[in-house]
Amino acid sequence: MNSLRDLNSDAVLRFGPYAFHLRQRLILEGDRPLRMGGRALDILQVLVERAGHVVSKDELIAHVWPTSVVEDINLRVHIAALRRALGDGQNGQRYIVNIPQRGYSFIAPVAHVPVGTLVSIEAAQKPQHNLPARLTPVTGRDSIVGSLVRQLPVRRLMTLAGPGGIGKTTVALRVAELLLQHYEDGVWLVDFAAIDDPAHVVAHLTQTLELEIGTPLDVLAKRHTLLVFDNCEHLLERCRTLVEDLLMSAPRLSILVTSREPLQAAGETVQRLPSLAVPPTSALHCVAQAMGYSAVQLFVSRARARQQGFALREQDLKAVREICRRLDGLPLAIELAAAQIDALALVGLQAQLDNCFQLLTQGRRTAVPRHQTLKAALDWSYEQLSLMEQTVLQRLAVFKMAFTLDAAIGVISCEVLKPGQLTALVQRLVAKSLLSMDHVNGIDRYRFLNTTRTYALEKLERSGHLRAFERHYAHYISRARWVSGVQLPMELVE
Repeated sequence: MNSLRDLNSDAVLRFGPYAFHLRQRLILEGDRPLRMGGRALDILQVLVERAGHVVSKDELIAHVWPTSVVEDINLRVHIAALRRALGDGQNGQRYIVNIPQRGYSFIAPVAHVPVGTLVSIEAAQKPQHNLPARLTPVTGRDSIVGSLVRQLPVRRLMTLAGPGGIGKTTVALRVAELLLQHYEDGVWLVDFAAIDDPAHVVAHLTQTLELEIGTPLDVLAKRHTLLVFDNCEHLLERCRTLVEDLLMSAPRLSILVTSREPLQAAGETVQRLPSLAVPPTSALHCVAQAMGYSAVQLFVSRARARQQGFALREQDLKAVREICRRLDGLPLAIELAAAQIDALALVGLQAQLDNCFQLLTQGRRTAVPRHQTLKAALDWSYEQLSLMEQTVLQRLAVFKMAFTLDAAIGVISCEVLKPGQLTALVQRLVAKSLLSMDHVNGIDRYRFLNTTRTYALEKLERSGHLRAFERHYAHYISRARWVSGVQLPMELVE
């Protein structure tokens, strides 16, 4: 069989009852998407593209794990998972066979449908989506993507919430890709990033769906469709009413929202998107172990894209771990830092971390301004805050570690900012993804991302009040140490 390597990336590879959509990295059995991790898909693509040929273990490992040292057992685990997913060996159909001492071969017949011939097969249907082509793999999000894919058709309204740079749009688009075949009437991305006036929201939706101007939205009433409402945080009230109206009038419609804070809409399920996993110091003994953490995987992947031949070495592990940790595991920050590997090298990147906003100014030119750099993303969030919310964010930045609400009141409350008012303001900053909250042993503790705290401290210093609140902070610590029966909060000791 001829090699399929020259196929257009939009082609569909068909074997048995399966269709492998290369651009979407999606495997369908009929109209049902198969759940497969990114590594398994990489392996399958190599094998299917070279169907009928033997691919050595070393070649597979080099293709799928190009930046790390991986043992054969990792490959065998993924091959076994592929065979289970494809029902390999059931009903007499074999797909992947092991050729002893040589490697693996995909032995089932493979047919390919180039994008130009899809019209005859799919009866010249109108486009069923407007999703952009994905240029890079999604790193470290398999679990949350799988959860959203399973829940969204049932729950109908889900919001991916998190701070700027956490990767909400990336995850939403991956979920949309995997659900393409589930929604009969298509999947549509509606990006509100460039819309500033709430009065233009409906017109923008109508235009995106290619409806005539003035078409009532009840035209969606019978459609089985997924809408992805991206970047809604600055249009919360209008998006909330629109979403509620749409879901009420269109019972087969689902909506996935991305926003830095929830819509607070009826029936909304909120999924907070966590940072990528940063390895602990105990995982720095070998490259393979460190590469098991998604923040490191992303850094290495983006560094290799910028610097040909970049390879993670054992002596680099401390520096890479520190870069990922100081950047909070934020995908945007890690990508921007890795993009400067040519100019600064690892030592230079690490040295620049104390001035991280200088470091993270080389942005994505094709993005809207507030998505181009981490500082731009934080500027955007900050400008959406009320004056009192800005004040509280600045003053709380004197806390170096997690803090309780009592500690916050003790350090930053004043005549203008009373305790009851401060409680509500802190909760609003949590809702807007500028603070995170953990409930541990019955106590709520609040914490900044390092990048957000650095930004807020800079604002506090420019306001001229940094030294005053550092003194308040020191006084609170001193008083807590000496008042009888009061234990100094752990977050203040460190």
